[in-house]
Amino acid sequence: MRLATAANEAYTASLAVSELLGCKQCGGSRGQDEELGIRIPRPLGQGPSRFIPEKEILQVGSEDAQMHTLFADSFAALGRLDNITLVMVFHPQYLESFLKTQHYLLQMDGPLPLHYRHYIGIMAAARHQCSYLVNLHVNDFLHVGGDPKWLNGLENAPQKLQNLGELNKVLAHRPWLITKEHIEGLLKAEEHSWSLAELVHAVVLLTHYHSLASFTFGCGISPEIHCDGGHTFRPPSVSNYCICDITNGNHSVDEMQVNSAGNVSVSDSFFEVEALMEKMKQLQECREEEEASQEEMASRFEIEKRESMFVFSSDDDEVTPARDVSRHFEDTSYGYKDFSRHGMHVPTFRVQDYCWEDHGYSLVNRLYPDVGQLIDEKFHIAYNLTYNTMAMHKDVDTSMLRRAIWNYIHCMFGIRYDDYDYGEINQLLDRSFKVYIKTVVCTPEKVTKRMYDSFWRQFKHSEKVHVNLLLIEARMQAELLYALRAITRYMT
Repeated sequence: MRLATAANEAYTASLAVSELLGCKQCGGSRGQDEELGIRIPRPLGQGPSRFIPEKEILQVGSEDAQMHTLFADSFAALGRLDNITLVMVFHPQYLESFLKTQHYLLQMDGPLPLHYRHYIGIMAAARHQCSYLVNLHVNDFLHVGGDPKWLNGLENAPQKLQNLGELNKVLAHRPWLITKEHIEGLLKAEEHSWSLAELVHAVVLLTHYHSLASFTFGCGISPEIHCDGGHTFRPPSVSNYCICDITNGNHSVDEMQVNSAGNVSVSDSFFEVEALMEKMKQLQECREEEEASQEEMASRFEIEKRESMFVFSSDDDEVTPARDVSRHFEDTSYGYKDFSRHGMHVPTFRVQDYCWEDHGYSLVNRLYPDVGQLIDEKFHIAYNLTYNTMAMHKDVDTSMLRRAIWNYIHCMFGIRYDDYDYGEINQLLDRSFKVYIKTVVCTPEKVTKRMYDSFWRQFKHSEKVHVNLLLIEARMQAELLYALRAITRYMT
């Protein structure tokens, strides 16, 4: 069956259900569902995202040709159009690369069996208490023949997967602590040993789902209608709610009249954009006039790295993981916060000594063919993606801003680029933006709508989704660098 045909059939089926369950607003009859005795679930959320008004998110019925193909590919591969896809489609070029990579990791030939892949996805998502991803992969795990007993807790999974728990924990929260001893412990565990190829596959899956948990929370992704927390059988309280809206995912527009800028006036947020544009212009002029010494740039990096440890939101409270999520991992108290609050030192990782392009890429491609290429393409698309716009401005070179965001994330993980002036970060990223970045990357389960609304208040939602793409790819690359360096050291 062709992919487009599969998507068309899904969409047609949706329309058929709408006709079957017609209502007075649509000129249909509502009696038929009562006669059938069917309880109709109603979405609890306001569309695919809790942060983005539903009317701004592209719907299946109004996509252009490129988006139609992407939806068809996603539906054919997953048997569904999930909310992550519906939000990522703001950026079709990236989504295409993302779907291709994820499909390869989960479904194409590789070192790990299919049920192991989904279980590792569950383990990784659970580290950040991401019930959205856990629920999706529990269903996928069972669908490919996984043992339901494993879902009762990590202790019920094979010892080989249990052994992966320590690497999962450190990689998710403090990747700079990963050593070749972690790798050796997995590769030399007698009958429970991992092969190098299996371990690289597992590491890529772990980093993929740690980062995807960041996107899920960072964009406020709503639960799928078929998952816990995604639906209710109670009738809607809005008097003009149409039963047809249940089938196509639309809700009353009145339910989502939220000003993303909060109580800040439009003029104030307008001046914020103008000030950022001016800073970018001034920094470009300074670059052309003089260049800081290597000593000065190293000093600025250390200052920024140290300051990044103390960037926290006022909402930074403990989040207690639910039992249905926490049973998939051990040591629930372990996290990034414990480290930074105690003022411990993050060692500096110099990209000039070990980088993705020269070292990580070739190692992944050698042990898990083609995956290095797919990941590399995804990194490049996220890093270079631009529409040359900033809020209401057009024809803007945003490369300086994108680089500042990417390098700030790597700085938080101790990764330094010798040729970058870290003084630019404080000029371009204000405190509310830094709080959002650090929360999404390090403790995504603590992201709130207030954090999302408080940065870049005059920017479009599509631009904030774009920011999240930068955040998750920079995070994934940072985790991969530490893990692959440890593997390289073990091999040498």
